[in-house]
Amino acid sequence: PSGGQIIVDNEDVTAMDANGLRRFRQQVGMIFQHFNLLASKTVADNVAMPLTLAGELSRKDIDLRVAELLARVGLSDHAKKYPAQLSGGQKQRVGIARALATKPKVLLCDEATSALDPQTTASVLQLLAEINRELKLTIVLITHEMDVIRRVCDHVAVMDAGVIVEQGPVAQVFLHPKHPTTKRFVQEDEQIDESEQRDDFAHVPGRIVRLTFQGESTYAPLLGTVARETGVDYSILAGRIDRIKDTPYGQLTLAITGGDMEAAFARFTAADVHMEVLR
Repeated sequence: PSGGQIIVDNEDVTAMDANGLRRFRQQVGMIFQHFNLLASKTVADNVAMPLTLAGELSRKDIDLRVAELLARVGLSDHAKKYPAQLSGGQKQRVGIARALATKPKVLLCDEATSALDPQTTASVLQLLAEINRELKLTIVLITHEMDVIRRVCDHVAVMDAGVIVEQGPVAQVFLHPKHPTTKRFVQEDEQIDESEQRDDFAHVPGRIVRLTFQGESTYAPLLGTVARETGVDYSILAGRIDRIKDTPYGQLTLAITGGDMEAAFARFTAADVHMEVLR
C-alpha cells in the first residue's frame, strides 16, 4: 500500500520480505467477480492450479484434494468439463474450490455474487456461510450489496472515498446507522425515502416513533401489552420483519396518541427495544 499497515493474524504484511510474502499469499484465497478461470483447462485442472504451482504435493495427493474440494462445492460430476460448459453459479463454485485448495486462513471475495442472478447468489452465499462455519475460515467480502452482508456477515466496515467511516457488528450498524453514507446504503436497500415519509406523516396526529426489535423481542406481543398498561393508542405507519444472518429483527413506525406516552416510551426502553422519536 502507499501508506499504513496491513495486519493479519498479528503479522505486519507490509514488513515481510519476499519469502514471507510468498508464504503469506499461500494462506490467502481469492474469489473473483468474473471467476478468472482458465478456459483451456478443465474444472479439475483449474482447481488444481494453486497446488501445482506450490509444488508441495504429489500428483496423487493433488487429485485427492481436488476431488474433496469439488465434492464440497457440489461439482463432483463436472470435474472433466470446461468453463464454457458451466453456468455462472457453477463457475463461481469452481472459483471457490480453487480458492480453498491451499487451505487458506483468509478468503477474500471481491464482489463474488454481483455477476449472478438472485437465486444463484443465494446458493453461493449459503455455500460461503457453510465454509465459514465448518472450516472456521475468515471470509472478507467486498460488496455493495447490503443483502449479501445481511445474510452472511458478522462484522461490517463501511467505506467512503477510501476511508472507513463506520464499523461494528452487522446488526448494530444496519439497525442503528450513524454515518450519512451508512444511512444512505441502508435506506436504499430498504427502499426508504425519508423525505417522502415526512410528507406522508405530516398530517398524522400524535407522536411518531420508530421502534427496532431484535432477537426474541421481534415476535413478542409488546404493543398490545404497552397499550393496555399505559392507555395509549397507536397506528402502524410502516413496518418490516427480516433477518440479519440468524437473528430476526423488526422495525415499526408508529403514530401514538392519548394515554401516558412517557410511560409507554419507558416501557419500550425497558423491554430492550430501541426507540427513535421522529416527531
